[in-house]
Amino acid sequence: MLIRFFLFYTVLFLFSCKNNLPVVVTQQKMQEVYEEVKTPYKYGIVLTAPDSTKMADSPTIFRLNGKWYMTYIIFDGKGYETWLAESDNLLQWTTTGRLMSFTENTWDASQKAGYVSLVDIAWGGSYEPGKYDGRYWISYLGGADKGYEAGRLGVGMSYTSDLTHPREVERLKEPVLSAIDSQATWYDNKTIYKSSVIADPQKHTGYPFVMFYNAAGKKGDEKGRQFESIAMAVSDDMEHWKRFGDKPVLSRGRGICGDAQIVKMNDLYVMFYFGYHWEEQNTGAFDRFACSYDLTNWTDWEGPNLVEPTEPYDRTYAHKPWMIRWNGVVYHFYNAVGSQGRVIALATSKDLKNP
Repeated sequence: MLIRFFLFYTVLFLFSCKNNLPVVVTQQKMQEVYEEVKTPYKYGIVLTAPDSTKMADSPTIFRLNGKWYMTYIIFDGKGYETWLAESDNLLQWTTTGRLMSFTENTWDASQKAGYVSLVDIAWGGSYEPGKYDGRYWISYLGGADKGYEAGRLGVGMSYTSDLTHPREVERLKEPVLSAIDSQATWYDNKTIYKSSVIADPQKHTGYPFVMFYNAAGKKGDEKGRQFESIAMAVSDDMEHWKRFGDKPVLSRGRGICGDAQIVKMNDLYVMFYFGYHWEEQNTGAFDRFACSYDLTNWTDWEGPNLVEPTEPYDRTYAHKPWMIRWNGVVYHFYNAVGSQGRVIALATSKDLKNP
């Protein structure tokens, strides 16, 4: 039985390579990735909003000049702003200020949810953000309407010379991806949400910069219900983007697949993402992963969730991952919603509360 299993996947792999078809990641390799990234120990809440009327969301972790930094977003009932925090040990975090604030009479007046681009994706690597054209870049979810992800949203790009201090970044005047631009298609012509931009020096897509973003189309599923999928866009210069392919790279055709983070383990790319409402029952949001050899063809993990609701502080949602490996420990930052409101929580591969 095992020999037949091995031969089947060997033949499939060789056939796929020869005929330029999607390369399937074997279940053995997927299991190895799971064993490497699983974080069974919940450390708890590591960052909260400034007061109980606000919500913290969507962490991005990076390292510069020997210190850890986190960009995250605050929702105050009207919209999103992007904030910055710092840490010496990945466990205790201090908020230092804002990077993107509300404005007036702009396409992104009420929504600016930022995500640092070009962070080193090597698993266990430096986690330093790279520069392009002498600047650090931040992609962001933008929109003019007030409310929780209200109205039609799009992807904006911004840049700065310094990511370690809270100062307003410079933003391009128009969105780089929109649900109403000329390229909009069936899977993103309703609205576009979070984006994540990586450098791809191998140019798997033919371009040096790749964006993963989640979006919803107007049509919805077979019952007309909205669903979100993860799709790709590409760029030569970080300012001009175009969609890649004619379909999402990860979708369930219902519920949500969203908020991708890409890391690289040797020759294998791993996408951490969250899922929600895949079944008829609402079981809360949870974190998952998928794997790929070429960034475009992904094999989804079918085993246990990486993080799911188990504690009072994440009993509603445990989702929106950002994962790193540092000094032999895997840190899984995620957005937790429960008894403490919407906060940033942490799970780890080792028990750091009771070492």
